[in-house]
Amino acid sequence: MKPALVALLLGTMLLVISQSSANNGSGTHGSSGLQFHLGADTYAELRKAPEKAVNRTNPLENDPEAVAAGKLLFANHCAECHGEDAKGGRKGPSLRVSDVQNATPGTLFWLLTNGVVRKKMPAWSKLPEPQRWQLVRFLKSRDAAAAADSATKP
Repeated sequence: MKPALVALLLGTMLLVISQSSANNGSGTHGSSGLQFHLGADTYAELRKAPEKAVNRTNPLENDPEAVAAGKLLFANHCAECHGEDAKGGRKGPSLRVSDVQNATPGTLFWLLTNGVVRKKMPAWSKLPEPQRWQLVRFLKSRDAAAAADSATKP
C-alpha cells in the first residue's frame, strides 16, 4: 500500500476516534450516551394538534390503575428514547418540560397516535387506544414527576 494512502487511512481513523470520544464525553445523559439535542422546534408538533384532538378528555382520568399501567407501558415503549425518568435520552427529548406538561391530554394522545416521523417518533396507533390513554395519564401524573425527581437525587 502506498504511504500516502496509509497516512490518509490512519488520519481518518484518528479523526473518527477523537470525534467519538468527544461526543461521548460531552452532552451525555447518565450512562445512556449522547443526549438528544434540543432544537427550537423540538416541541412544535404539540401546537399542530387539531382543535378536535386538543379538546379530547382522557376517559381514564379518574382510573386509579391507569397511572401504574401507563408507567409500565412507558418503561416498555418510551424509556428507550426518552429515558427511564422521562427527562430525555439519546433519541428523544424530555417529557418533563412545561411544553409537554401543559399540553392537554388530547394533544398528547394525538401526538402518541400520529408520531412525528421526521423526528423519528413512531406513531403508536397500533397500540390499543386505552393503552395510549394510560400513557397520557402517566405522563400527566405525579408518579412521572416523582420518577423524574428521584432520578436526579443521589
